Amino acid sequence: MLKLPLNLQLFLKETGQLARFTGLFFKEGFKPRYEVQEFIRQCFLIGYKSLPLVGLTGFIMGLVLTMQLRPSLVNYGVESELPAMVGIALVREIGPVITALIFAGKIGSSIGAELGSMKVTEQIDAMEVSGTNPFKYLVVTRVLAATFMLPVLVLLSNAIALYGSYLGVNIRNVTSFQLFYGQVVRNLAFSDVLPAFIKTFFFGFAVGIVGCYKGYYSSKGTEGVGRSANSAVVVSSILVFLIDLIAVQITDLLGYN
Repeated sequence: MLKLPLNLQLFLKETGQLARFTGLFFKEGFKPRYEVQEFIRQCFLIGYKSLPLVGLTGFIMGLVLTMQLRPSLVNYGVESELPAMVGIALVREIGPVITALIFAGKIGSSIGAELGSMKVTEQIDAMEVSGTNPFKYLVVTRVLAATFMLPVLVLLSNAIALYGSYLGVNIRNVTSFQLFYGQVVRNLAFSDVLPAFIKTFFFGFAVGIVGCYKGYYSSKGTEGVGRSANSAVVVSSILVFLIDLIAVQITDLLGYN
């Protein structure tokens, strides 16, 4: 009988447990009672509290991308296309992916550490004894909040990044605000915006479900909490890239690229 390597066995076991955890989420997520207040609170913590970091990252991203692209476009004599190229690059790919990675680093680690500390201090067990469904209260609300807040953060990040790009264009030239955004909007098609927006929901879901899974099944005391937070960031970041790869293939097959 063929025996699989230990690392592969652990990987397959972890994948199966994560898949079962995801299935439990869909099973519990649509059953009453709904934790609406906790969901709104998590939307505030996950979405609003992440806006400063996401906004700063978006601004720097737009500014740096513009400054890096300018010399190449000048060499080819198409510097006037700089706003259009930056806009398409940000909206289609760079904005959603970079924002999702920042989101995974901040929210994924936060959820993993928070639920991990609750697990090792037996607070989750105490919730079960008191009659509260800890999975619905802790997991479902956080996953849904991450799923719905990341698309909002991506939209805001793209807007701030385009403003940073506008400032980058005006470092060397003088371009009006209306002319810059007019050129960006004219060159963006519906097929650029819709697929990029849809995949952000999957990015948010992946970050939320992995962070909750790692924290919910944390063990080995404080060391396990740190390990859960770290692995939540690593796994969710890898899933963001995998989902992005699958999304690109699907949009290519559907003729959106």
